[in-house]
Amino acid sequence: MSDQPPPAQLPAWVEPVRRAAAEITAADLTQFVPPEGAQTRRGAVLLLFGEGLEGRPDLLLTERAHDMRSHPGQVSFPGGSVDADDEGPVHTALREAQEEIGLEPDGVEVFATLPELWLPPSNFAVTPVLGWWRTEGPVHVVDPAEVHALYRVPIAELLDPAHRVSVRHPSGWVGPAFLIGDQKDLVLWGFTAGIIARLFDFLGWTRPWDTGVLHDLPGHMLTASREVRPADPVARPGQT
Repeated sequence: MSDQPPPAQLPAWVEPVRRAAAEITAADLTQFVPPEGAQTRRGAVLLLFGEGLEGRPDLLLTERAHDMRSHPGQVSFPGGSVDADDEGPVHTALREAQEEIGLEPDGVEVFATLPELWLPPSNFAVTPVLGWWRTEGPVHVVDPAEVHALYRVPIAELLDPAHRVSVRHPSGWVGPAFLIGDQKDLVLWGFTAGIIARLFDFLGWTRPWDTGVLHDLPGHMLTASREVRPADPVARPGQT
């Protein structure tokens, strides 16, 4: 990536996120961390904070293609595997976002990384990278075989208790989820929802919501192997 300009001042609403990132631990985000000495696959994802329609704070998310072999149709952060020539997780997250959605890396102010988290089913050790969309530019689906759609989801909508539910996987696993999209009919769940939920909890932003509202996971989001339980950072006690 090209040289970045001098760091820009973050908006007041992003500053608490930056401060929290300096204090938050892996245990605050998940019960899964890479085992000491384990040989893991490494990856990085980009949590890109911006100000979209009418300057409303938002978070950029992608919806995976519905016919992918793993996690079809799942809402996720841009990101992917670390390549051998990547300079680190920040480079990986920005490169993957550029390849997936055409994001211009020079417009992103990376202000923190979160602790590395582990997804046991895929043995991925993932570093969440936090960025402020300092200079916004167009983004789009670059490869429909990987990405079905993009969403700029207002933070206020993610915090709205009316859009918070629990989701149930056929394995019996139950975890938190968010309803997003224009019709609030798209389920954001699993690893991505877990990071968002735990981060909001740590920030003190979470508003009380009814954890008893339970949705079954939509059929198009199920992989061929239904016996594999998702590695969600916030699976309920007894569902780990």
